[in-house]
Amino acid sequence: MLITDDFLPVPVPESLSATYLVPMTGLPRMSPRTAVQALAGRLAEPVFGLAKQMLDSPLMTVDTRPIAEFPALPPDLLTAFGATEEQLTRLAEATHLVVVQAEYRPGWPPAHEWAARAVAAAVAETVDGDVVDVFALQFLDPATALRSLPDAEGRIRLVDWVLVPYSSDAEGLWFTTKGLRRFGLLELQAQGVPDHLTRAWGAVMTGAARRLLRTWTDGLAGEEVPAFVQLPVLATVTGHDIAVAYGNPEQHGATAPVLLALELDPATDPEADSFLSLRPPPGHPGPAGRYFATACATLFTGIQPDVRYARTGDAMSEAITTARAGLGDVRARFLAGALPAESQLVVKYGLPGDEGPEYVWAAVTSWEAPERISGASASDANTDPTVRIGSPVVVEATDVVDWAVLDGTGVIEGGWTQAVLDAGERPNPSH
Repeated sequence: MLITDDFLPVPVPESLSATYLVPMTGLPRMSPRTAVQALAGRLAEPVFGLAKQMLDSPLMTVDTRPIAEFPALPPDLLTAFGATEEQLTRLAEATHLVVVQAEYRPGWPPAHEWAARAVAAAVAETVDGDVVDVFALQFLDPATALRSLPDAEGRIRLVDWVLVPYSSDAEGLWFTTKGLRRFGLLELQAQGVPDHLTRAWGAVMTGAARRLLRTWTDGLAGEEVPAFVQLPVLATVTGHDIAVAYGNPEQHGATAPVLLALELDPATDPEADSFLSLRPPPGHPGPAGRYFATACATLFTGIQPDVRYARTGDAMSEAITTARAGLGDVRARFLAGALPAESQLVVKYGLPGDEGPEYVWAAVTSWEAPERISGASASDANTDPTVRIGSPVVVEATDVVDWAVLDGTGVIEGGWTQAVLDAGERPNPSH
C-alpha cells in the first residue's frame, strides 16, 4: 500500500457484527422465517432476499432467551437517544428477548446490519413490539426500522443509521458520530464548535460522514478485504452530501465545497474508541470555531451577507413586506418550540454603511421582547469589524428585512429576499 502525506491509512476490521433485540412478554408467536415472509411485497428485494438468505446461513442467529439472563439496558441512555415512556414500560414488563445477531465482511452492502434489522423488525411486528438497536442504544418501532432499510435501488438515508450526539466542554461543543463503526469505519469527532451551530454543524457532520463512508466502501470493493483503506487528509463536504445523507438529493443547492482536515486520534485507553477528527485545513488563522461557522455559512443557502445600497423594484419590496408580516407568527412558534425539528431560525437585518446598508444574517438564540432579537452572527460583516461569524448581536425587529427557517438541506421556510436575489432580480445600486 502506498502511504503519502495526502492520505491517511485507516485499518479495516476483519469482520463486522450487528445485534438487535426484540423485548416481549411470553414467547414469539411465529418463527422468524414466517415473520420475514410476511414482509413480501413490503420490503425491497435487495434486503428481502438478503434477510432470507442470512437466516438460512451460519452468518445469522436468532435466539429467544429470558430477559433475566441479560444485563439491564440503561434507561437513561435509552431516553437520551429518544426512548419514550411507553417503550421503557414495555421493556420493564418484558419476560423474554429475541436476540438477532449477524456477521459479515466489511464493505457494501452492509449485509449484517440490513438483514439483522429486517429480521428484528419482522419479529417485532408480530407482537406489536419494539426493536432495540444495541449499537446505538436506540428504540425503533417496526415501521421506522423497515423504512430505514434500502429502497428498490439500494438507497438509504444515512441519518437513519448514524447519529450525531454532542456535549459541552470548555472550548465549545464536542460533536461525535455514532454509527460509522457499523460499516467498519472509525467514528468522526469535532471539537470547539460554537454553541449556536448545534443543528447546522450536526448536518455538516452527517454530510462529512456520507462523503467519507463512500470513499471507505469504494476502498473495500475488491474481492479481498484490504488491511487498510486510504482516506484523504483533506476531505470536501458539499450541500449535496448533506442533502443525500438526509434523503433529499433533489433539494441540494449549488453550494461551494467546504474543506476539512482529517486526523487520526488513536485512543490511549485500550477500552476506548479511536476517532477521525475533523479540523480546519492547515494554515487557517484563528480558532477552529470560526472556521466551522464559516463552513456552515457556505453550505447552507440564505445566510450569506448581501450588500444592497438601494432596494428598488417591486419584487424586493414585496419580499420584505411579506417577511415582516410573518415576524409575529414565527416569533410565537420559536418561543413555543413549534418550529420543525432540527431546524434553525435566522433573521436578515441591515447594518449602516457609508454607501448604504449591508444586509447580514444572524441565528436567533432568544427573542423574549418582540422588538429585540438576540442572536449570533452567521457571517463576517464588511462594514462593521465587530460583527464576525459567531459573535453575539442584538437586532432591532424594525431592522429585520427577512427571516428563514433552515434545516440540514437549506431553507425550508421564508427567505423571500434571497429568492428574489437567486432569481437574478438584483436592483442596481444608486450612488
